[in-house]
Amino acid sequence: MDQLNRMATELVDEAIDFADELGIVEYRLDNDATVLDFGVTHPGGVEAGLMLSEIQTGGLASVTSRLQAVGDATLPHVEVTTDHPSLALLCSQKSGWELATEDFEGLGSGPARALVAEEDVFDRLGYAEAFDFGVLAVESDSTPTEAAATQVAEYAGIGESSVFLPTYATASITGSVSAAARAGELAVYRLFELGYDPADIHSVSGFAPVAPVADSESAAMARTNDALAYGSEVHVTVESTFDRFEEVPSTANDDYGQPFEEIFETAEWDFEELPATVFGPAQVTIDVIGGETTTYGETNEELLVESFGV
Repeated sequence: MDQLNRMATELVDEAIDFADELGIVEYRLDNDATVLDFGVTHPGGVEAGLMLSEIQTGGLASVTSRLQAVGDATLPHVEVTTDHPSLALLCSQKSGWELATEDFEGLGSGPARALVAEEDVFDRLGYAEAFDFGVLAVESDSTPTEAAATQVAEYAGIGESSVFLPTYATASITGSVSAAARAGELAVYRLFELGYDPADIHSVSGFAPVAPVADSESAAMARTNDALAYGSEVHVTVESTFDRFEEVPSTANDDYGQPFEEIFETAEWDFEELPATVFGPAQVTIDVIGGETTTYGETNEELLVESFGV
């Protein structure tokens, strides 16, 4: 199997070839790092969000969309399926890189994390990459600066001209699509946090609504998290049983049923103050090979209708 960064670089090349069709723009910084504006100053779109989600999962997941009702409205929903959940969702898609310089802040996800490989998940899986190019998807309301690209290059051990930074705002169509694509990742990461061996997770399919674009980054952050915690459904095929499966969905959290805008405000928007259970998917079906298939949690359409304003 090719390395995540190799496959993601090929997808980035494809996105550049179809930039006009995707509503994105590619440009070079003065240090020759490449930024792709997927939804900051340029509109992006649903197709851009689907392409970005493929990039974030290192090309190891299929990403599709379809329409489904939320209340009286018909909204796009995103489905992500992978038979390589540890690599695609934990080692690539997970947001684990806080990119911060004097002139830029953003949250990074994607396979460039595997070039650094300092997070706990990489230690547990014994996985790291060494490759000439690195792709880090950046969630921010501004586009990366030279200093930000230099930081990525230095941490990843690659040249600045080998850095690719697809970037999007949370409050964008691309941002809403990318967030909806994270349902499976949330389930797998919750299992990892609870102590389940990620090597025993064989396949994952996640499904979630695309939240209508909000009028600010903070409102979009709340709305997209509502989409996952109250509207997502995940199917996970695993090797062995576990006595904490019921703790995976968001219903295991004491604040379940509270809109994320209220949850974030209570924590004064300090995410480190929030319990990990807040970020679980709404409903999870665990299918144990040769064993039982059990569903935990539930979706909450009434809360979604209120959150989305539909």
